[in-house]
Amino acid sequence: MYAPTSTNSPRSGPTSGDDDGLIDFDGAGEILRAWGNGLRPDPDLTVSEWADRHRLLSGRASAEPGRYRTVRTPYMREIMDRLSPGDPTQRIVFMKAAQVGATEAGNNWIGFAIHQAPGPMLAVQPTVELAKRNSRQRIDPLIDESPELRERVKPARSRDAGNTMLSKEFAGGILIMTGANSAVGLRSTPARYIFLDEVDAYPASADEEGDPVTLAEARSLTFAHRRKVLLVSTPTIRGLSRIEREYEASDQRRFFVPCPQCGHAQWLKFDRLRWQKGRPETAEYHCEGCDAAIAEHHKTAMLEGGEWRATATAADPTTVGYHLSALYSPIGWLSWERIVRSWEAAQGSDEAIKAFRNTILGETWVETGEAPDWQRLYDRRERWKSGTVPAGGLFLTAGADVQKDRIEVDVWAWGRGLESWLVDHVVIEGGPDRHDAWSELTALLDRSWPHERRAHLRIARLAIDTGYEAPAVYSWSRAQGFAQVSPVKGVEGFNRSSPVSGPTFVDATEGGKRLRRGARLWTVAVSTFKAETYRFLRLARPTEEEMADGAAFPPGSVHLPHWVENEWLKQFVAEQLVTVRTKRGFARLEWQKLRERNEALDCRVYARAAAWIAGADRWPDEKWRDLEDQLGAAPTDTDPAGQINRPGQAPQGKRRSDWLGRREGWF
Repeated sequence: MYAPTSTNSPRSGPTSGDDDGLIDFDGAGEILRAWGNGLRPDPDLTVSEWADRHRLLSGRASAEPGRYRTVRTPYMREIMDRLSPGDPTQRIVFMKAAQVGATEAGNNWIGFAIHQAPGPMLAVQPTVELAKRNSRQRIDPLIDESPELRERVKPARSRDAGNTMLSKEFAGGILIMTGANSAVGLRSTPARYIFLDEVDAYPASADEEGDPVTLAEARSLTFAHRRKVLLVSTPTIRGLSRIEREYEASDQRRFFVPCPQCGHAQWLKFDRLRWQKGRPETAEYHCEGCDAAIAEHHKTAMLEGGEWRATATAADPTTVGYHLSALYSPIGWLSWERIVRSWEAAQGSDEAIKAFRNTILGETWVETGEAPDWQRLYDRRERWKSGTVPAGGLFLTAGADVQKDRIEVDVWAWGRGLESWLVDHVVIEGGPDRHDAWSELTALLDRSWPHERRAHLRIARLAIDTGYEAPAVYSWSRAQGFAQVSPVKGVEGFNRSSPVSGPTFVDATEGGKRLRRGARLWTVAVSTFKAETYRFLRLARPTEEEMADGAAFPPGSVHLPHWVENEWLKQFVAEQLVTVRTKRGFARLEWQKLRERNEALDCRVYARAAAWIAGADRWPDEKWRDLEDQLGAAPTDTDPAGQINRPGQAPQGKRRSDWLGRREGWF
């Protein structure tokens, strides 16, 4: 039998009751409890169970502060639990509407990883600035309000690099936050966990190094089957939406809920939501099985009895995909009545309907991109005095397209709501190698066009394409000054939040000498403005009788003068948006020419970009009123909606300031 060689050895435990004195001292109980807790394994929790036990919502970051309850959003339980280490799923795709609780579920996963399954984690927002904002508004409260996380993450100190705005260290891991626009941030470290939020807002390329999603996911490949990747987003445009592409490659799960009348399980569709016209408060859902009306107060029980069901077979068995609309939003969040009100308010506006489909239904918007027939545009030409700016035009921009043997320029007038009029079409013979061509273009900047209200307007800003002979364009633009001239570079793709970005400084050459940062280049998402132009061309116009009764053209209307020729009209509608398949089988949208020449459409896009750079998309009503006052185009009696009366009434507006048009030299 084994016996200790020394009863005095510190490694020997008590062997009889006679040795109880070894633990008879102050604090011995605490030591034993700590020792026992160290031997006890961590509870085998899923992400949702961890959230219910440990997550506290802060009043700074949540509309419902207090303890997190998964039962409030039952549809999030399975999505969160797929992120648990014990689940074999590696990639979770969530295409969703706004206000369904996805952000908090993602934060639960971050908290769970810090507390229960530490490892390196990468959280990616669309931009670095948004990543910083998310860190302040979401991650800091997540840590501060949960004691289990607060004791694991190093406190933020000026001399401690373990807790910074974009980096949170904890025992066994680190959380790195970055933007999809930063290639350095995306390839900074290997990551077992990757949280990709709002992927449809990511740029097409991160610092021109490739697709941000691909770059981020490459960080997790060394973790093999232990990795977890969560892709979350509200969708955008069909054929361009990253989240839709990922969802369609998954098993496409829908949340089926039971009818309280007949028990039929179904996933909620907007076309089953019905109401009395003009009375959104009467909105009820009609069951697919029995067609019975379901009042919204049944939704809580329906959600509790719901379950996710796959509706397709995934290309990758380790990937699952989920789709959810705001029709599932819990009681007290977004009601069916508010959804109906949003739908009714969106009628008549493609942009509003697109936002409704994206943010409420969680579905993509289909850009038709259909080119209107040029003959229809020919028949819709309008007659106003040649070379004159109509009364509704408040400032001018121009778009210049540089060709090998000529420079084509279109001058457009812009009014409220981006209503526009083609004022002039100029062809300057000779390409960029002809000095006189640039002199004529310079003279065009000093030219003025008479306004119907007797003023004279100059070009507020000219955007010139740099696609052909960029050095010559940079040199001329620099000589004119960047206050009136903007070199632009067109790129494919849609970007509705900021279709024009920049300026960025590029090197220029002048007299054989290289000038560093010699030109300011703007980047234009041409697909956005082409789609907008075609959408504006399809707007319904008031009849002569309606106009006689005071009806106005809808915002965005495009007015073409009687002098415009057939060739110009054919160029104006020379492209069409089509869906093409990549080598990997994914769909994407692409503008393709229907005719060889498309200068008129290009010039329109550049002139539209010039209006954006000038700030027209962001001007408050006061700026528009100032322009109207300076032109004498604003009567004092506007209707409650701010609709300016049409020409024919005497101008009576009081001039308030000249800080906008006259200060910039537009008049």
